[in-house]
Amino acid sequence: MPYFTSDFLHFFQELADNNHKDWFDQNRARYEKEVKAPFAAFIKEMIARIQAEEPDFYLEPKDAIFRINRDIRFSADKTPYKTQTSAILSPFGRKNKMYPGFYIQFSHDQIMLAGGAYMLDKPLLLAVRRHIAAHPQEFVSIYKDKEFRRLYGKILGEKNKRIPDEFSGLVDKEPLIAHKQFYYAAEMDAEVIFKPDLVELCLTYYRGGKALNDFLISGMQR
Repeated sequence: MPYFTSDFLHFFQELADNNHKDWFDQNRARYEKEVKAPFAAFIKEMIARIQAEEPDFYLEPKDAIFRINRDIRFSADKTPYKTQTSAILSPFGRKNKMYPGFYIQFSHDQIMLAGGAYMLDKPLLLAVRRHIAAHPQEFVSIYKDKEFRRLYGKILGEKNKRIPDEFSGLVDKEPLIAHKQFYYAAEMDAEVIFKPDLVELCLTYYRGGKALNDFLISGMQR
């Protein structure tokens, strides 16, 4: 079923041109009706569908959805509001950005579906690299999988120019071990949110990245 009206996109388009508190306050009821409520309903359905496949998966929509307010304390950009709404589906939701999950972002100009490990501290990065080194064929089979490549293309992420000596001999065989991020992403036209099969479409992308998420999680838990 359709969750969103055209005003969902119009709201963010107008917010991009009027990103200040006065405009937002004047349009707060519109935001609650056209953006916040339907996005929460959509995320609730996504969680329910994932739980049907993974009974141990538990998450409340409020713990998955990011606030629209930007954290401007340390930013040169002082605009107070994000021009998109987003959520991360993992057992920890937005409370743990290092844990691999499935990220959903809707804005007026595009939607993004992504996942993997975007933020890793040094101990977790070391653990993931050791897991790749110990299971190289499994890792390759995941990112060369036809469905993964169809949906996402390849694993993305910044690389370290220097890596620990224990991995230096592996870089030529598996260049991805030099990454300090291991994520994947797909972008689509914003109008995709009006598709009646939007939930099923997003679930296809969720399933397509799950093997990589599971691999990364296994490495982190070693």
